[in-house]
Amino acid sequence: MKRDAIDFENEKISSLFRKLLIPTLWGTISICAVTAIDGIFVGHGVGADGVAAINIFVPIYQIMSGLGLMIGVGCSVVSSIHLSRKEIKTARINISQAIWLSSLLTLIISTIILAFPTQTARLLGASDTLMPQVTAYTWWIMPSFVFQMWGMIGLFIIRSDGSPRYAMWCNIIPTTLNAVLDWLFIFPLGMGVEGAAIATSFSIIVGGIMALLYLLFFAETLKVIPLKISRKSIMLAMRNIGYQCKVGSSTLLGEMTLATLFFIGNHTFMKYLGDAGVGAFGIACYYTPFFFMFGNAVVQSAQPIISYNYGISRWKEIRDTRRLLLITSFAIGAVVTALFALIPHWLVALFVDTTSKAGQLAIEGFPYLATGIIFFIINVAVVGYYQSVEQIKRATIFVFLRGFVLLVPCFILLPALAGTEGIWLAMPMAEIITTIIIMMQFGRRYIQR
Repeated sequence: MKRDAIDFENEKISSLFRKLLIPTLWGTISICAVTAIDGIFVGHGVGADGVAAINIFVPIYQIMSGLGLMIGVGCSVVSSIHLSRKEIKTARINISQAIWLSSLLTLIISTIILAFPTQTARLLGASDTLMPQVTAYTWWIMPSFVFQMWGMIGLFIIRSDGSPRYAMWCNIIPTTLNAVLDWLFIFPLGMGVEGAAIATSFSIIVGGIMALLYLLFFAETLKVIPLKISRKSIMLAMRNIGYQCKVGSSTLLGEMTLATLFFIGNHTFMKYLGDAGVGAFGIACYYTPFFFMFGNAVVQSAQPIISYNYGISRWKEIRDTRRLLLITSFAIGAVVTALFALIPHWLVALFVDTTSKAGQLAIEGFPYLATGIIFFIINVAVVGYYQSVEQIKRATIFVFLRGFVLLVPCFILLPALAGTEGIWLAMPMAEIITTIIIMMQFGRRYIQR
């Protein structure tokens, strides 16, 4: 397999960023498309209850994705720094530890959830009506998460190895497969939510195998290698993984932000608007990962460049990449904001009948949700920048601020003050306040200089 023509040391920053951004953006869109396609087919083949049932499970999906992104970001940053210093063997050891230990962790979590599917569904907020569909989805989707971990971590490593196009195909092929299988299982075979789960699981497994095969047999530099099994080796591996998790911890918190958004949102919409409200919120939740992944795609494109130059103290190149990171995030955020503000009817129609109660609630709510999208994407980009230069404390503070300190009170207070509109405005308000605080922090640092 031929390595993409990427030279982190000598190539222009703008050229590097463009080469990484385009395939990374397509690839991350494909990741979100897997769940969005589920929602489209389930919405039209099963109805709003099917959308609501899958949305009940989404917090678990976000947590598992967060673990993969945390370790993926951490090992990518660490391995990029080692590569810039020509420490190839150390880089290989770090990525190998990340792959194998994350697989073990995922197996343990999946086993626990599969042992208690009904209790898990109840904890997530499933009503008696939605319970059978939530548990069926859980049974079929959980076994695929080990493969998802290979895919999520592997894609970071593959890009750092200089093959963003292969990483893109690791997303596009499973997404295409998922669309075909969703149609087959939901419509001709009439398998409903269970069919959607089987289709998604199979597509995730294919993507994970593609990523692992690259790392084992085709990688140019960042190959997965056998690890020594001894007490000392295990202790060193735990230390390395601990540092990788520290570097990527704010990414996990970012996914936890989404999980918190979905969890509290489900309970709040259920309280005020019942199952139809959860269905309407479920449509929004199919789009929300796109916001996160748009910002994350820009971060993943900038991260190898920033971390490589950070490893050899080239500060001008870091500043140039940061500028491209912020400009691109703002541009993407502005486009997505316009779509949700201007054509909510079309966006909702992709998932459910717009004459249904859930459809009407979503159409009314999307313009309110749109007010926070551009701030959401910019905040994700800023957090990713701080991770890339190992400013973990600052990245963690901003994620914790937007995901917990501000989001939870907004969900509690705004519905009481503004009714249904307040529920939709909870996320935008938390993101806007976070962006203001980030701007104040940037301004203070500039003045101090």
